[in-house]
Amino acid sequence: MSKFKKKKKGMPGISTASLPDIVFMLLFFFMVTTVMRETEMKIKKPQLPKATEVQKLEKKSLVSYIYVGKSKDGSVKGDQIQLNDKVSSVDQVPAFIFQVRSKHSESDIPKLTTSIKADVDANVGTITDIKQKLRDVNALKINYSTLKGSAFDNLKN
Repeated sequence: MSKFKKKKKGMPGISTASLPDIVFMLLFFFMVTTVMRETEMKIKKPQLPKATEVQKLEKKSLVSYIYVGKSKDGSVKGDQIQLNDKVSSVDQVPAFIFQVRSKHSESDIPKLTTSIKADVDANVGTITDIKQKLRDVNALKINYSTLKGSAFDNLKN
């Protein structure tokens, strides 16, 4: 007879030490690959002009966008204006600015910026009309969205 009894060997337990690593890898994967939808384009996506002196906007939460371009289906001649998710007219720009201001605190209102994303072939008269409406409601911080490059690249196309 032996002093030591043989123990029955069972299945070892599943190691859960690597589970937090797997969970964090999945979390980072989805954080990196997920794109937040800002605006659904109702007009043709504007082909932005190019400029050499380009600066990035700091606080994008304080920026409201006005898109100027051609209609997607080509049914409307001339430029169309998109404010948020709907096609609008120049006369609706002040109401859009007041709506944006109502969503922000009183201290942030002077910091609000209106960014105009206009197509290269957009009519300057349309942009001037938008600027005049912005002046009427005292929205004086205007940004023109462009791509980095030479301004002469616009003339080649």
